[in-house]
Amino acid sequence: MRNKRLLAVWLQQTRAPFLILSVALTLVGIATAYWHGFGHLTHSLLLLAGVVLSHVAVNLFNELSDHETGIDNNTARTPFSGGSGMLQSGKTTPSQVRLAAYGALLAAGAIGVYFCLVSGWPLLVLMACGALAVRFYTSHLSRWLIGELVSGLTLGSFVVIGVHYALTRFMTMDIIYISLVPGILTALLLFLNEFPDAEADCRGGRRHLVIFFGKKKSAVIYACALLLLFVLIAAGPFVQNIPYTVLMALATLPLGIAAAFQTLKHHDAPARLVPAQGLNVALVILTDLLLAVAYFL
Repeated sequence: MRNKRLLAVWLQQTRAPFLILSVALTLVGIATAYWHGFGHLTHSLLLLAGVVLSHVAVNLFNELSDHETGIDNNTARTPFSGGSGMLQSGKTTPSQVRLAAYGALLAAGAIGVYFCLVSGWPLLVLMACGALAVRFYTSHLSRWLIGELVSGLTLGSFVVIGVHYALTRFMTMDIIYISLVPGILTALLLFLNEFPDAEADCRGGRRHLVIFFGKKKSAVIYACALLLLFVLIAAGPFVQNIPYTVLMALATLPLGIAAAFQTLKHHDAPARLVPAQGLNVALVILTDLLLAVAYFL
């Protein structure tokens, strides 16, 4: 029973439900490699483990930083923002979380080094950028007005590009193009979840886009970014060597419209914004998964 309680605490501490994003992103990279004629089950599973471990690390570093700065003491927790509350309730300690964060990061790094040896050292650049983003996102990048951009690149586009390269040992413009879609989706996931915590983040020293532009303008930016996202998907097969099946990802357009409408309407009401956050999470995960299915088909 004690072990079950301990497991439940750490699943909450690592924000386990959000780790499905890592699975979806990895599947996109595996699927693009498959479409180009490459596949390796063991390597695919190892890459999946590395990406998930990286995501665990960034979540833990985020929780640790928000605890130490007091941000999570002042947030109104929702299912999608405000932290897990495990550190605040004393169910875990900062030293435990710090050790787990560095352990996950080192394990992910070891997997990355393996693929540098197997598939080529260009992966080292992507791995180094990802590691820096994981370690310094909350403590530095989110205070320099570039957190969303860097997260979209390193925890979105670079995952797809890196997984594809690790399995194929080459890169083409069509992969770079399609990786922009998961990159934007990852950035938007972070961006919308910053709305409820903007005031607490500001008091804690953060300086992200929602704080800089304000919630009203940020809601418009969110809606415009969604429009760009679906334009990229729709144009992909016509401007790059991308299968027409990716157009099936446009099936999430109604989710995007609903999320944009709710955000524009309730951008300044955290409790009423929760449905938009839920729609946004569904949009991100389902669009990534549909991209993967499209390439597998």
